Formats: sequence, structure tokens, C-alpha cells
Amino acid sequence: MASRLLLHLHLRRRGRGIPGCPVPALPLHAARLLSSSPPTAAAASSSAAGGGGIEKVLVANRGEIACRVMRTARRLGVATVAVYSDADRGALHVRAADEAVRIGPPPARESYLNARAIIEAALRTGAQAIHPGYGFLSESADFAQLCEAEGLKFIGPPASAIRDMGDKSASKRIMGAAGVPLVPGYHGADQDVELLKLEADKIGYPVLIKPTHGGGGKGMRIVERPDEFVDSVLSAQREAAASFGVNTLLIEKYITQPRHVEVQVFGDQHGNAIYLYERDCSLQRRHQKIIEEAPAPNVPAEFRSHIGGAAVSAAKVNVSEH
Repeated sequence: MASRLLLHLHLRRRGRGIPGCPVPALPLHAARLLSSSPPTAAAASSSAAGGGGIEKVLVANRGEIACRVMRTARRLGVATVAVYSDADRGALHVRAADEAVRIGPPPARESYLNARAIIEAALRTGAQAIHPGYGFLSESADFAQLCEAEGLKFIGPPASAIRDMGDKSASKRIMGAAGVPLVPGYHGADQDVELLKLEADKIGYPVLIKPTHGGGGKGMRIVERPDEFVDSVLSAQREAAASFGVNTLLIEKYITQPRHVEVQVFGDQHGNAIYLYERDCSLQRRHQKIIEEAPAPNVPAEFRSHIGGAAVSAAKVNVSEH
């Protein structure tokens, strides 16, 4: 997601667009934030030290993802450390970095998913921060927390946000409390099948059953009629437990002809957040995205501003307070 976002911004900055898809103007509040008043002395001092006080960053990824992070770091004057498995010893990202550290054999679980080996590589090379890229450990709350415990900056959301946003029930509760619009449904802790059935009856059929954890469409069930509900719940629970190790579910109103539009947000540790347009992910097969188009076509400017504002509200939520 991050690299697609950076590519989009790169095209905008160079005055290039996507053929047949004009790029909209920068959102007003984004333009204000990006062209805000001069920074404070503390902020200026921090930014002068190469990327907010970071002089060396370890990139905990490989391939194109790692190379793009390293190119940006180089532009900022930040030194880079690559990590690699035995299979990637001669890879481009290893040659592109200022330093490189072997972290294990070819299987990802023994190398790029080996949190302790990556932390030790960062400490050994004197890196102040770890950039996880995307995939691998980028959405691991435990890894983000481990970085913090070792005095390393994790370039990404705090562990509390990763943990709560990985639990759909918790994320819906937090976002609902922040006034972010939600699909009507039930996301409570009580998982009694009869209670779930009562909630589904209140919502009105068709409903969509979703596991609270995981993704990829696993464990999701569309229920058209009340007499199908209990069997669908039991089936969804079994698949969720097998796939994610957790069998809790939530129920949502099933929207029969939706558009799946995702809004990209960018925030910092000081509470600033902006939205950077959206992408249409409606073309799917078995709940898996096939094509993503950005910016989303046929989105009125007023609605784009509305969903962008809602996304910014979501990004500004202090998860640790909930």
C-alpha cells in the first residue's frame, strides 16, 4: 500500500498523471498541512538530523520494497542497512544498502519473519530505526513493541494501533466512538449463537458474517435467510479457528451492490494526519482484489472530501485511550 501511495505522489510531483484518469487537486487540508507555517525550533532541529533524528535505518524487507525505501532514505541523507536470507545474498536490495546483515536461511519464518534476528542486526549496526516495508513483520504488533522495548523507532503505527486495528470488533468499537461512519451490525464480545441470531434478525437479511481476525475472505459467509444463519455461524467459526486461531465473529448488514473504496491516510507521531486520495478495489473474486484503480473513478468531489474527512478522523484516533 505504501509503495503504491508513494508512486502516486511521485507521478503528481513530476506533473504526470495516469492515462485516462486525471489526478484531482490536493485536498485543501492536506495542502495546508504540507505548506504549514515554519516548524518549531525542536522540529527543525529534529528534521535537520536526517529524517527526524534518524541517521541510519534498517530496512526489514527485500526486493523492490526495500529498494524504494533505500532510495528515499538516500535522498534524506539517511544511511541504510539491508537484511537478507541465504537465498537473497546477491539481491539488488543488498547491493543498494550501505551495509547488509545475514539474518538466516531461505525460509521466511527463519529470516524475514525472525524478529529477534532483525532486532539484533539493527543493534549491531547502530541503526536507530527499523522500516518494515509491507508484508512480513509490518503488521506485527509484537514486533513494533519489541522495537520500542529495544530503543528502536518502528517506522509505522504504534503497537497498540496495530493490535486494535487487527481486531475488527475492537476497531469498529473505537471508530464508532470517534464518530466514523460504520456499516450497521453487531461486534460485541458475547458470541452465543442464539444472541448472534437475534442480532442478525434485528439488522435484517441478507447479513454478512465475518471473523474478527485475519483476512483474505476466509470465514466470511453471506446469509440470505434466517434459517441459514446458525449453520453459517458454525461453519464460519470452524474456518476462522483453523485459519487464524480465533473463532470470534461479527455480523454486518450485507450490501448487495457496493463499491469498495479505500482511502489512503498518512499521519505522524504529533497527531497530524492527511488523506491522500482513494482507490477503487471493487473488482474482486472470492473477496480477493483483482484490480485496484487510483484515484477511484466517478467519485464526486464532495463525496471524496467527505470520505477523506472520515478517514482523517479515523487516523487521528488515539487508540491507547480506548
